[in-house]
Amino acid sequence: MKSFLNLLTAGMFLAALVGCLPSPSDTKTPGTKAGGGHDDHDHGAGPHGGTIGEWGGGKYHIEFTVDHDQKEAAVFILQEDAKSAAPIKAERILLTIKEPAFQVELVAQPLDGETDGVSSRFVGKHDSLGKVQEFAGSITGEIEGTPYAGDFKETAEGHGHKH
Repeated sequence: MKSFLNLLTAGMFLAALVGCLPSPSDTKTPGTKAGGGHDDHDHGAGPHGGTIGEWGGGKYHIEFTVDHDQKEAAVFILQEDAKSAAPIKAERILLTIKEPAFQVELVAQPLDGETDGVSSRFVGKHDSLGKVQEFAGSITGEIEGTPYAGDFKETAEGHGHKH
């Protein structure tokens, strides 16, 4: 009985250890952008000079930009090509920054030609956005009842900052 318990304990330990190992889809290679989707690759700078991430496994893309002088972030919702605007019917989305940890509610600020309650641009202010650094975090929102979330990480080469 004692050997059975030892074997059971060892098996549970091994199962817990294996469960903590990253899967191949969780690992990132240098130079990739975090996107939380199947297509985790470097998209380069976005059409507004910002950092690109994925929403919905690449169905949409998000572009994070920051203006330090204005302490303001703008996030653009882009189509699958990561270049064209994808206006959505939403009043706000949520920006979560990892370090220093804070959240900003970004409010719809439609671009020219975006009407009928849709917007591809969302803007918000926070004092911590005035700090010049490479930001990393996530952007969450809802499109037609479906929740979307995507990660982004600025790099020194392309960070979408305006000074």
